[in-house]
Amino acid sequence: MEVPRGTLVRSRVVSDLAVTFESVLDEALTGYLVLEPQDALLLDGETRAVLTVEDGVPTLAYDPASDADGEAALTDLASPGPYRVEVYELDAAALAEAHDAPEAAELRVPPALPVERLAGDERLAARTREAAPDDRTDAVAADPVEAFLADGETIDRIREEARAEARERAAEWGLDDQLVDGEGDGEVGAPGQPTDAPGATPEEEPFGPGDAVPPEQRDGDD
Repeated sequence: MEVPRGTLVRSRVVSDLAVTFESVLDEALTGYLVLEPQDALLLDGETRAVLTVEDGVPTLAYDPASDADGEAALTDLASPGPYRVEVYELDAAALAEAHDAPEAAELRVPPALPVERLAGDERLAARTREAAPDDRTDAVAADPVEAFLADGETIDRIREEARAEARERAAEWGLDDQLVDGEGDGEVGAPGQPTDAPGATPEEEPFGPGDAVPPEQRDGDD
């Protein structure tokens, strides 16, 4: 993947990439960033990532040294800092050719992922997602909890596994008759807490911990 050479806007060493990402977003820059982590700066390492941006929103990422694409390029780049950052401006039409190339699909990253992965700034990540165009289907932040709750099949499977495990444990402990079915499946009555026996009627008086003698053995009324 090759991006045409753009016009260098600035080059600097930064300790926090959030500053760079926010300035690029505020400027609605179209072009690319060249990011070098501290191993490249201090240890003559070769790690370097190119991150294209369109109107300030990250689009493609790749590491020309390791050929890592997309999220893998960001993973290789992640470090505590500092970073050397070069910001280049590029004609939108020239950048569009790179974005539309067949191999670009493997390099594409969610708009806010570079901010989250390299800067850890959730506020800026939210701004970046909001600025992403509507055709960026990867612009919506996935909520793992909502996604899990929406997966009814998985939830039903987990519930059934929990029921089976509860029944197995109850059998091992001799508590089969205390296993509650229906609402609260998988729960076993706690010691000292009576559980109504199957077929019990409202008229039957429970034998509780405070009763010295079971009801059926009590003397009749004097």
